[in-house]
Amino acid sequence: MGLQRILLAFAIVLVGGGGVWAGASVEEDEGSPLESVFAPSPPKVSLSYQPPAGGPPIGPKTEISVTAKDGELRDVALTPAGGKAVPGTLAPDRRTWITSEPLAYGTTYTWSGSAVDVDGKTVPIAGTFSTVKPSKQVRATFNIGDGRTVGVAAPILLQFNSHIEDRAAAERALSIETSVPTEGAWGWLPDEGGGSRVFWRPREYWKSGTEVKVTANLFGVSYGAGAYGTTDLSTTFSIGRALVTKADVNSHQLVVLRDGQEVANYPASYGLDSDPNRNTRSGIHVITEKFTDKRMRSEQYGYDVMEKWAVRMSNNGEFIHANPQTTGVQGSSNVSHGCVNLSTEDAKAYYDMAMYGDPVEVTGSGVNLSARDGDIWAWTLDWPKWQSLSALD
Repeated sequence: MGLQRILLAFAIVLVGGGGVWAGASVEEDEGSPLESVFAPSPPKVSLSYQPPAGGPPIGPKTEISVTAKDGELRDVALTPAGGKAVPGTLAPDRRTWITSEPLAYGTTYTWSGSAVDVDGKTVPIAGTFSTVKPSKQVRATFNIGDGRTVGVAAPILLQFNSHIEDRAAAERALSIETSVPTEGAWGWLPDEGGGSRVFWRPREYWKSGTEVKVTANLFGVSYGAGAYGTTDLSTTFSIGRALVTKADVNSHQLVVLRDGQEVANYPASYGLDSDPNRNTRSGIHVITEKFTDKRMRSEQYGYDVMEKWAVRMSNNGEFIHANPQTTGVQGSSNVSHGCVNLSTEDAKAYYDMAMYGDPVEVTGSGVNLSARDGDIWAWTLDWPKWQSLSALD
């Protein structure tokens, strides 16, 4: 008779006899079904992690999560070594928990908590992972601060403090929002100021009154060669009145238009025509700085002077400024070393009108503004050429 029949008969005797035999016992054969009948069943709930355990270090902006299948999460925590638990969000069905803030660089994080199934059985939430440790953290700064009002030719500049190897990764982290639909593009110009730099310029001059918000989500971005972004940046600014300066060197005049209407016409002297090194460069310049007093000197041409009401229009030394020594030829001859010379009264009036981002359209000289002049020459390129300077296809 098999074991199962013996057990069944034994149970019948017990029930039929109305009692239990004292000292009765049953020996179980090795591998019998009793072991599986009376052993506790495992929890039904299982866990999956992102990132999986044992993987390589991850970026600090990677989405981190734990998900319970056939169960719910309880008391989830993700804690850095020696730090406070990372904020996170538990889904309404209590099956998934996701971090709600970026992590830190070069840190090990440990999971804790538990998950429970419908029978109340639990499994621990456990495991560790690490974030990348950059060999270099690269900072960036905007040229236009929050709340500023700028001219209609103002480009947006993001200056990095080191060379960026993966420019496409950096550019993908950048975005522009405008209150007025505005076509524009990012373009990378040669490194300057200690690192890479990327400009955004509209296809045409900005429309007055446009509100602009720029966002650079650079923290956690890999720039290549072990370098990563240090922090996220943003700035919001406005486009002011359209003040456009027309500077035809052959006219010996400086004409200022505000919102399309002429508001000033000053006698001027431009760079000496016969010396290419002294020509005022043709092309769209952008005003970047103003000085009530500016020291100007040149070893090549042997001068060292202080000039009043100086408005910088390029980084190659070109200014619109007062020069009492040339008032006799202003309006009739070009004798300067590349600057636009005005009378003291006219220079002060222009200084008071001008602001960052105003365009100065120089025409008629034999030398064009170009990369060798440094700083801002984005407007000297036609639109297809400018678009080709983007790092993205």
